[in-house]
Amino acid sequence: MARVMVMMSGGVDSSVAAALLRDQGHDVTGVTLKLWGGESDSGCCSVADVEDARRVAAQLGLPHYVFNFSDAFEADVVDPYVDAYAAGETPNPCVECNRSMKFGRVLERARQLDYDFIATGHHARVIETDEGPALARAVDLAKDQSYVLYMLGSEELARTLFPVGELTKADVRERARALGLRTAEKRESMDVCFITRGGREAFLGARIPRRAGTIIDDQGAVLGAHDGIDAFTIGQRRGLGVAVGERRYVTDIAAGTGTVMVGTRDALLQESLRLRDVRGSRTPPRPMLVQFRAHGTPVAATLDGDDVVFASPQPRVSPGQVVAFYDGDVCCGGGIVAE
Repeated sequence: MARVMVMMSGGVDSSVAAALLRDQGHDVTGVTLKLWGGESDSGCCSVADVEDARRVAAQLGLPHYVFNFSDAFEADVVDPYVDAYAAGETPNPCVECNRSMKFGRVLERARQLDYDFIATGHHARVIETDEGPALARAVDLAKDQSYVLYMLGSEELARTLFPVGELTKADVRERARALGLRTAEKRESMDVCFITRGGREAFLGARIPRRAGTIIDDQGAVLGAHDGIDAFTIGQRRGLGVAVGERRYVTDIAAGTGTVMVGTRDALLQESLRLRDVRGSRTPPRPMLVQFRAHGTPVAATLDGDDVVFASPQPRVSPGQVVAFYDGDVCCGGGIVAE
């Protein structure tokens, strides 16, 4: 029997994860992270979610605590998110939350309190290999979350459990129903937890000074104007505010001048991209598979230093986004698009 600290977000996946660990005979403690917001917040970690987690833990007979990491969350997740948009990037705050909060501060707290493992409701798996523990895709590929966990190394993986990674989402809900858990039919949150009902534009607009700029084509011709680059991301087609008779996509954003460039889909294609903060649990194969969206289709590529070279041209990925490396279903690591 192991001592396990399970992060309970108030959703069905982490509820079932806690139940499975309890039923396996482990000494389980539920913890919920208070990261952001108050009465009006949305997404995961809201006041309602904390209450759902508390009540599920009580139903399962588990002790439950709330860790308030709100100051660290603002410094490590929210502020970099705002800064990235101000610089013309498109960050993934859930990745940074996993890195710095769940597998950073919570894992450290678990060590301090002498827990053997931490656990979450992520749809992913930890498998044993000749090189040690490795991160692998979940059984339910449609719900796989290994992409947002790419940064986990062997040290973190050796102390991490993903109990629902072997189940489909339908299986998870069925187990929750069988246990009579209040979260059995709860809808999944697809929102960024600190983006309130006003939406991303309102959130960023209150934190990034408005700087008007121009929208140009690939020949430099001015097609229109905008109120701020944070409203745009590479590859965006809708909401550009220009009409030229055919589809146009954002192909580049120059933060220094506030210029947004648009072009045809062919203009989005690139043969390679450069990464920063490359990390992971093992050296990827040559060639490897790379994934640059949470549920995107993997494509063949090779890693040359910090450069990912595609086997065939791919649509440009916005700076700030994650590219994860795979050897089949095993996630080897990844990095953040630098340019």
